[in-house]
Amino acid sequence: MQNVLDSSSVLEVLRPVEDPELRKSLVELNMIRNVKIVDGKVSFTLVLTTPACPLREFIVEDCQKAVRKLPGVTDVSVEVTAETPQAKSLPDRNGVPGIKNIIAVSSGKGGVGKSTVAVNIAVALAQTGAKVGLLDADIYGPNDPTMLGLESAKINVRQGEKGEILEPAFNHGVKLVSMGFLIDRDQPVIWRGPMLNGVIRQFLYQVEWGELDYLIVDMPPGTGDAQLTLTQAVPIAGAVIVTTPQNVALLDSRKGLRMFQQMNVPVLGIIENMSYFIPPDMPDKQYDIFGSGGGSKTANELGIPLLGCVPLEISTRVGGDNGIPIVVADANSASAIALTKIALAIAGKVSVAALT
Repeated sequence: MQNVLDSSSVLEVLRPVEDPELRKSLVELNMIRNVKIVDGKVSFTLVLTTPACPLREFIVEDCQKAVRKLPGVTDVSVEVTAETPQAKSLPDRNGVPGIKNIIAVSSGKGGVGKSTVAVNIAVALAQTGAKVGLLDADIYGPNDPTMLGLESAKINVRQGEKGEILEPAFNHGVKLVSMGFLIDRDQPVIWRGPMLNGVIRQFLYQVEWGELDYLIVDMPPGTGDAQLTLTQAVPIAGAVIVTTPQNVALLDSRKGLRMFQQMNVPVLGIIENMSYFIPPDMPDKQYDIFGSGGGSKTANELGIPLLGCVPLEISTRVGGDNGIPIVVADANSASAIALTKIALAIAGKVSVAALT
């Protein structure tokens, strides 16, 4: 133990403290910066790999405990900030300038609440201070504007040097682009693959996204043209699969998962939505309307994580209809807590993948 209290001794006692997910020293990862010492009071900046770090408080506590062991320390102050790492590039795919990580939220079939999950994950990440965008790639059924309270919004289109540039709408801390802004409310989209391909590429490359830590892509259900376009166009940091516990949903989710794996897209895990029903008048009761344990069983069989189970609550549906996602409308509800934990877990896995 060094007797001199200086920046070197502070860094030395912090060297054994590791990032719990990366399993590497905070000092070696350059996550400890700006060490200052004034009359026994030690301060430094802890630079996390994501604003949505789920273990933030534990890391801060470990740092404080380590520094307090030094003789002469009277106080330890930790300023926490974050620098989200960029997903690894791929030689045959073009990244989107300014966007660090693209995350696909997909499902094998419709009706499992994929858009609800995607919207709430995006908003939950934004609540941590991350810069977040949401690309509604469900061209035939664009519901994200409604769920984000942007149903009446209009997006501006201006002429840029290389063609038209779309300016995304914004609410609840999230930038949004959707086909819902470009067509009338009751107008069906009757397109073949090439047209679908074109609009998804436009949403990627001709939108003024700015600087984003995460772009969440709400995929259409299934394994069709939209999925192929996205996976072949850009490097995707990871995909998550949304399912219900019901067998028919799980069977389709496995196909969607295998598609991403065949396209060399990392699968971050499975989200079991509508895991159980909580009656509003009996919050202590749970009913397994769609069965139980299916998501966990499938995750174990396929060797991927179960990111979380989201209950079915009436307030979640009401929030989606009213344009106030449940993580905003009732942050203490069971579904909001589950969705927030899932968002933090996704952010953690994306950072680990980028740095390992």
